[in-house]
Amino acid sequence: MKPGDVISSRYTIQKHIGRGGMQDVYLASDQLLGIEVALKTPQPGQPDKRFAQSAKIAAMVNHHNVAKTLDYFEEDNSLFLIEEFVPGETLEAKLSRFGVVDPHLGARVFHHLSKGVAASHHAGVIHRDLKPSNIIVESGVNLHELKITDFGIATLTEEVFARAANDGGDLTRSTSGTIRGALPYMAPEMMFRSPGDHPGSAADIWSLGAMMFKVLTGEYPFGVYLEAAVNVRNQTRKRWPAFMVSNPQYKPLAESLQGIIEKCLAYEADKRPSADQLVKEFSQLCYINVHRTEGDVTNLIQNGYSGFTNDVDGGVFFSMESVYGVRRPATKKNSRVCYSRFPGFPRYRGHPIVVID
Repeated sequence: MKPGDVISSRYTIQKHIGRGGMQDVYLASDQLLGIEVALKTPQPGQPDKRFAQSAKIAAMVNHHNVAKTLDYFEEDNSLFLIEEFVPGETLEAKLSRFGVVDPHLGARVFHHLSKGVAASHHAGVIHRDLKPSNIIVESGVNLHELKITDFGIATLTEEVFARAANDGGDLTRSTSGTIRGALPYMAPEMMFRSPGDHPGSAADIWSLGAMMFKVLTGEYPFGVYLEAAVNVRNQTRKRWPAFMVSNPQYKPLAESLQGIIEKCLAYEADKRPSADQLVKEFSQLCYINVHRTEGDVTNLIQNGYSGFTNDVDGGVFFSMESVYGVRRPATKKNSRVCYSRFPGFPRYRGHPIVVID
C-alpha cells in the first residue's frame, strides 16, 4: 500500500510506520471519525484465520495502558486490523537514550504495564510476546503515557510459536525474526515447549520481569538469542549491578523492585505472581510520580559534588547524591540529564538525576 490509498472507503493511508515478524503497520486517517489510526495487515504467509481470531479477542481488552482495537474487516482477500494510534516511540527506542531508568520511574512504568496485562488476563487474552518494542511511550523523557501494543496478534503469535515447536522441538532452533526478537524476554515454558503445550498467563509475568531487569540495569537478564535460551535452561542469570543499591537514596526502592523481579523470573510458572498481585505490590511502593524534564549540565561546583542544568524553564540545581546509574554528569561532555523539578531557592532542585543520550 502507498500514501493516498483508501481502504474500505474510510481509511486513507498516510505512510508505512512499522514492520514486525508477522504484520505491516501503516499510519492512516479515519475519514469518518477524523482521527489518526494504526492500520495493520498480516504479511504474506501468515494464517488469516488466526489473525481474525486475534482481532476479535483483542477487542475484548479495554484499558488505558493497552492500545485499543477499533475495527477489523476483510477487503479484496486481505485482512485489516484498525488499532488506536499511539504517538511516540517504543520503549526499546527510549532505552537507547536512557541506558538505565531510575527505580522511581521504573516502578511507575511497570506499575502501569502490570495494570494493562492484568486487564488483558481478565479478558482471557495472553500476549505471549511482551517486549520493549511492543510498548509505546510518549515522546520525551516522561514515560507517563504508555500502552501495550500487538495484543491484536496474540493468537497469531501463538500460532507461530506452536508451529516452531512442532517443527524443531523447541523454539530456540527457529530462524523466525519474531521468535528471535522475543527470546530475551521469553519464559522457559515458551522456549522449551512440546507440541500441544499451551503456556498460560504466567508466561507474560516472566516477560514483565525480564523487561524490568533490562530497564533498571541496562542488561538482558539472560542475554540474547541462543545465549538467552542456554542461560534460561541452565538457570544462569546475570547478577544485579552494584549501582542499584550503592546509593542510599535509591536502595530501599531498588531492593523492593529486585524482590518483585525475582518472583516474576521464577523458573516454575506456578511460583510466579499473577498480574493482579503485581498491581497490588506496585501500589504499595512509595515512588516519585512527578513530571520529568531534561536539560544540559552547564557547570559543576563544590569540586564536582553538585551542579546546575539549563532546561526550558530555567536553571536547576542538583547534587551528585541524586544521580542514578554508572554514567555521571560532566560538563566536558555536555551531559544531558533527565530529572524531576522540585521547589527550591534560589533554584529549583533536580531529583532523581539520570544521564541520557
